[in-house]
Amino acid sequence: MINFLNDLAKQLLNSLLIAVLATTLLYAQEKKSIPSIEKIYVHTDRTTYTLGESLWYKAYTVYAYNHILFNESNILYVELISPDSKIIARNKTFLEGGLGHGDFVLSDSEGVKPGIYQIRAYTNYSRNFDNDFVFKKEIEIIDVFEKEKDKETKAIASKPVASKTKEVLKNTFNLQFFPEGGSLLNNVQSMVAFKAVDAHGNPIEVEGKVVDSTGDMVAFFGSLHDGMGKFQLTPIKGKQYHAVISSKGKEIETQLPKVNDQGFVLQIKNIDDRVFVSVRTNDETILKQPNATLAVIGTTRGVKYFEDIFQLSETVAAFELPKTDFPEGISQITLYDANLKPQSERLLYIEKEQDVEVTLTTDKKQYEPLEKVTVNVSSKTKEGSTVPASYSLSCWDTNGATNLENYGISISSYFLMESDIRGRVNNPGYYFNPSNPKRLEYLDLLLLTQGWRDFLWKTLPKVTDSLGFKKENGLTVSGRVKALFGDKPKENYNVSLTVFSKRGLNGLRTLTDSDGKFLFKDLAFFGKTKIYLNSKNDKWKSSGMLVLDSLNQSPMAVDFKGRNISNFEPELNTIEETIYKKYVMNGVAPENILDEIEVIAKKPNPIESMNSNLFRGFVVDEKTPSFTDIFDLFRYAIPTLDPNTFESVKFTRNTGGALIVVNQNIILDPDPDYDGAIFVLDYLRGIMPDDVLKIEYDNSAVSTMIYGNQGRNGVINIYTKEERSNTSKNTFNSISEVIDGFYDARVFYSPEPNVISLERDNTTAVRNTLYWNPYIHPDQTGVSEANYYNTEVETTINVSLEGITATGIPVVVHSSYSVKR
Repeated sequence: MINFLNDLAKQLLNSLLIAVLATTLLYAQEKKSIPSIEKIYVHTDRTTYTLGESLWYKAYTVYAYNHILFNESNILYVELISPDSKIIARNKTFLEGGLGHGDFVLSDSEGVKPGIYQIRAYTNYSRNFDNDFVFKKEIEIIDVFEKEKDKETKAIASKPVASKTKEVLKNTFNLQFFPEGGSLLNNVQSMVAFKAVDAHGNPIEVEGKVVDSTGDMVAFFGSLHDGMGKFQLTPIKGKQYHAVISSKGKEIETQLPKVNDQGFVLQIKNIDDRVFVSVRTNDETILKQPNATLAVIGTTRGVKYFEDIFQLSETVAAFELPKTDFPEGISQITLYDANLKPQSERLLYIEKEQDVEVTLTTDKKQYEPLEKVTVNVSSKTKEGSTVPASYSLSCWDTNGATNLENYGISISSYFLMESDIRGRVNNPGYYFNPSNPKRLEYLDLLLLTQGWRDFLWKTLPKVTDSLGFKKENGLTVSGRVKALFGDKPKENYNVSLTVFSKRGLNGLRTLTDSDGKFLFKDLAFFGKTKIYLNSKNDKWKSSGMLVLDSLNQSPMAVDFKGRNISNFEPELNTIEETIYKKYVMNGVAPENILDEIEVIAKKPNPIESMNSNLFRGFVVDEKTPSFTDIFDLFRYAIPTLDPNTFESVKFTRNTGGALIVVNQNIILDPDPDYDGAIFVLDYLRGIMPDDVLKIEYDNSAVSTMIYGNQGRNGVINIYTKEERSNTSKNTFNSISEVIDGFYDARVFYSPEPNVISLERDNTTAVRNTLYWNPYIHPDQTGVSEANYYNTEVETTINVSLEGITATGIPVVVHSSYSVKR
């Protein structure tokens, strides 16, 4: 009877533990909302460039958990990082609907040298999560006119290595072992994966054997793919294990990971497209923890899709994982004990068949040089319905490269794999090419190695509502107004901001808070832009001292460890030699490709306008006196102007302000509203007298005849230099600065052979990127078309399409054609 009561008590206790564990996990899941975290991918037109070329890119920003386009941050920082870990270019790329585009000029004048570079992209908000959601991609920049490489270096590198000790040989390659689930357990058969790389981190093929402490061989292994492989091992208590590994005639020895006496191991097997999960332990653990309450949780990109809570009364428990409940991508299967402490973990890739068929075709498979090419894109379901999506298209010269499998980073490999594991993946595109029959088997090997987890360091994440880096919906200008002497803040001061952008003019006003702070946020302007700030007290008199905050967000710390391009990469050497030959044959010299030439000519003076024969005018020349502000110049140039131009700009016989026109753009209709007059005055203060070329004015019926009712109080036309001065005379209560707005992306130039163009020269005839279009969007029928002309070179052209559907499915399609005479 007593034994029965004890058993009953144990059952009730275990049932209570299960209920508490289930309730705790459920509560934690309910409290944790789906995170609005951004994941970023940048598609570049190529990955290998020559000095002097341009790199073109398209950015995709999506929700991390479902890959649907994310439309909250509007600023994406895209950086070009050199081999010596310096940020040599940084674009503030404008994001709209989660999409953006831009370019970098890879010229020597910008500080670009040959080597391996990194493209890095992130938003301000993604900085909250360290490097986990920062996009990184490596590119190669070569100099095809570089002098012949050091033959002596090649000869030394090609010489056989003399005999070395095992300690020295150990530095020639490295091999690591990764027990499935995280740890080895005595008397439990486990899968052990391994990965071998050389001194540069490149995978190498190895073979070896596992030997116990008595000298007996217990396992033999060999690489299966990219230096990776696996073998079975059942550790015996009291024995130690080491491996003897050989590669290319070299041999090293290394110890296997430590074996635990107690614990739990999570293992996964794929059988006939079904996934089976097993939890294994040993008798020693069962004795110490009988009927242990455990939970297996399955998550994908931070969202839970599976949960099973059970008691382990034997050394093995197994079940089938419902694949249909999970989305495509890497899932994290974790084993927890009753205290919510993780015991073991395994990463698993789940592939899903998507109802999306995207095709990429050219109207011919072989063209002649300079012949027109038509590329057709079809984005439909299997039943023929349109699949809305945004794609980017790149067509580029392979330059003799024969490896056209397109195994580099892609939007599919990054969103579905690379962003969820640590370290650089060699040829990530291999695992997403359906023509590779063993790709999923080898992808599982990759997850067993680079996705291996060790829970010695793992702690439960802390939930915090306060994040240091906020989402940016636009550019920001902020600061404070304080007393001229001392640091006393000026509250309720009027701060006006005038933005002189290439795409228009904008005037804004705000009040300072109790700390004297002011903020203008969510601004949108492109390129180098002049801004003018002014502070006024409650009587609208200029007053106080303006202190401006930093106008640029400081970049993240650089962790890129650069390296030079290897002289012994056959594929890269072929590309370099091919480009060199075609450049020489077509007269493209180094000076033609290294530096872009900017033609600067003096603007004709005076400027003739459509109204010059009607308006009276004043031309600024070397005889014109120097003035401190635009209003002094007005009083000197326009005799009939009211001398009190600091309160309004008007002619003496008129009651209302004159219409101000700058470079034939109307600034603002001079409404009697006081704010309107203030804006006009603030705008004019931002124009430096030295920037003015000519002033035209009229206060007769002519102004009304030309400008209508807006010109009823006269018109003042101001013509300025094309590039206005970046310097100005700031006062305590006014600041004029030139700042960088959003990057003003260039448009890819695709020449037509029969059309004469100033942009076309001998470099366009042999260009390496023939066509780039960051916005290929299917129409209502699901199709899209692009046209361009071939170069004059006989070659093979690679056509690559990448993008994301409206439902968050990444798409990668490749095609190619030949150019022959």
